[in-house]
Amino acid sequence: MKLRWFFYLFVFLILILTGCSSKSVERKSVENSNIESTGSNTMSSRDIGNKEKGEETAETIGEETNNNQTLAATDRKVIYHAELNLSVKNFNKAQASIEEKAKKFGGYIVDSNVYRDGEGHVEGTLTLRIPQDKFDAFLKDAEREAVEVLSRHVSGQDVTEEYVDLESRLRSKKAVEERLITFMKNAQKTDDLLKISTDLSKVQEEIEQLTGKIRYFQNQTVFSTVSITLNENKIVIPEIKKEDLNTWERTKKQFAESLNLLLTAFSGMTVFIFGNLPILLLIVLAGVCVYLMVKKYKRKSK
Repeated sequence: MKLRWFFYLFVFLILILTGCSSKSVERKSVENSNIESTGSNTMSSRDIGNKEKGEETAETIGEETNNNQTLAATDRKVIYHAELNLSVKNFNKAQASIEEKAKKFGGYIVDSNVYRDGEGHVEGTLTLRIPQDKFDAFLKDAEREAVEVLSRHVSGQDVTEEYVDLESRLRSKKAVEERLITFMKNAQKTDDLLKISTDLSKVQEEIEQLTGKIRYFQNQTVFSTVSITLNENKIVIPEIKKEDLNTWERTKKQFAESLNLLLTAFSGMTVFIFGNLPILLLIVLAGVCVYLMVKKYKRKSK
């Protein structure tokens, strides 16, 4: 009887141990499955992040490529400036000829100055704007007017990159302007309207500034600036000025000056004598007395 109870107890213990081991196995399997699912989720998020980063990098590279292609396709924007110092035989003739050449090449005069010194030498400066495609031809023609080219300096400034950047910024600002106008049409609150209006004014002001800079670059690159200094290479012979002779007038003037000198001297002597007459009389009387005393002393001594 006791052996039977021990047998039942032993079987019961075995069943309990078997149930516990199965539960632990199930828990481990569940944990492993959770870990695997978590790992798969983590890997998928990383893959998505890497994909997004790759797309952003691709977009950035695409934008840079487009800018480079635009820069390469755009005509080079170069601002040219030339300075010439010319020695000419006849200043007026050379100036008129150069101005006529500028009009012939489709250019125009910006500034013109002429200087004359006391000896008759003439010097002047001309500032001209010449179409860029005729820039070199005009310089050669202008140099033909000179007896000697004293100096020649040509410089160029490449502003292509700045020009493309301004156009890109202008397009961006215009897109912002269009969005703000759309927002303003749909806005219902007064505060929103005021804020959008302020932002729109700022954007439009920036658009005007960018447009002005673009027009400036366009003008500077379409027309080149040429500064010319002209020096007249001529010996100045002084002319005889008839008005400087005036012999009769100069003779009358000299006679009048001499007569005035004599009259002045006579007037001075008259003033001196009659003005100092009392003193002069005393001096004369003193002299007569001395003379008489000396004469009397000589008679006695004889």
